Amino acid sequence: MAPGPASPSSGPSVRIGLLGRGIGSSLTPIMHETEGRRLGLNYQYDLIDFDRLGLDDKDLDTVLATAQSLGYAGVNVTYPFKQAVLDYLDGLSPEAAAIGAVNTVVFRDGVRLGHNTDCWGFAESFRRGLQGATLDRVLQIGAGGAGVAVARALVQLGVGELTIVDADQAKASSLAEQLAEEGLAATPLLPDALPQTLARVDGVVNATPVGMEKYPGTPFDPALLTAHQWVVDIIYFPRRTQLLDRAAELGCPTLSGGGMAIFQAVRAFQLFSGREPDPSEMGRTFAAHA
Repeated sequence: MAPGPASPSSGPSVRIGLLGRGIGSSLTPIMHETEGRRLGLNYQYDLIDFDRLGLDDKDLDTVLATAQSLGYAGVNVTYPFKQAVLDYLDGLSPEAAAIGAVNTVVFRDGVRLGHNTDCWGFAESFRRGLQGATLDRVLQIGAGGAGVAVARALVQLGVGELTIVDADQAKASSLAEQLAEEGLAATPLLPDALPQTLARVDGVVNATPVGMEKYPGTPFDPALLTAHQWVVDIIYFPRRTQLLDRAAELGCPTLSGGGMAIFQAVRAFQLFSGREPDPSEMGRTFAAHA
């Protein structure tokens, strides 16, 4: 199955899609479409949920080709395709190449160019939502496509020591080595060492899908947290994950994935449409529907 033909329009049109699994609750479409209308565009944003459509991972290239042939301006890419999509692109922006993961693909002149707006989106959300947070020692759980972007954002924010944990030790080690090659200190760690590590960090970031509606639960036991630690979850549907709720009950400063979702969408909108969106307007749309 693939995207269908677009509906007729009389004004400037921009058609986008979101590729992923379990994305029915995503607020990215309403943010894009509302801002597009505000700017006078006929902006259509389609959810292309591989779960709902019964598609296999190997259908990714076919879906990209179909969207391209139908005149899409591009697609956003989310879990679990942010790294897999690299095999089907013609080029990468410098930031996407450095991160090794893509969440935004622009179709232009028959070429597929991959971008990553997650890194900037996370950093901007953190700056605004946890201003003044201590960054001497930080634990990040998850080293997948989103995790790579988050790790780079944390380094840009000034983290002193970054510890990376992933159920796939090879992923954690690969990310740590990648950062080390650029002179950035990061240490991979086995999940078994989480309790001891949590006891000594200033804050923790969940960059795994655990906590999403499709994968309910928490990535670790929140009882291990203490009130002086801040907690960030990059998930935004549900808006408040079990991890954030438990952390807030303990008195921890928390930050949801909503801000990252808003700011990554701001930059993606500009890439797709060539227009400058208003982050405040997109944030209001998000809040109204969250």
